[in-house]
Amino acid sequence: MREPTVEPTAVVAADYFQSYSVVGLLAVVGVLFVAVAFGAGRLLRPVVPTPEKLLTYECGVDPVGDGWAHTQVRYYVYAFLYVIFAVDSIFLFPWATVFADPDYGWTTLVEMFVFLGFLTVGLLYAYKKGVLEWT
Repeated sequence: MREPTVEPTAVVAADYFQSYSVVGLLAVVGVLFVAVAFGAGRLLRPVVPTPEKLLTYECGVDPVGDGWAHTQVRYYVYAFLYVIFAVDSIFLFPWATVFADPDYGWTTLVEMFVFLGFLTVGLLYAYKKGVLEWT
């Protein structure tokens, strides 16, 4: 008696779909975990609505006046400048580790000075526009 042969493409397809079945199973388990957590929270929490609980507030301060407040743009500019220089520090640390490698020394030094030059030009532009003055 001769055993039935299985084509190689069928084996590859079975392995391919088996890997996706594991991903699907993990997705279902994750969704069930979240659903059970939210359901348990809804069942276990006390529900006693009072007018004080339904009042909106921000940082513990009761709302007074109109909901629209004017915010000066300079605060956003300071935040944006902070993000720029935080990104700068993110690039400086890996550069320092690569700079120690003898194969990349001068190349990385020139690239970092070009990068720092761009940041310096941006900082000088912000200074010239008066963005850095806090008045």
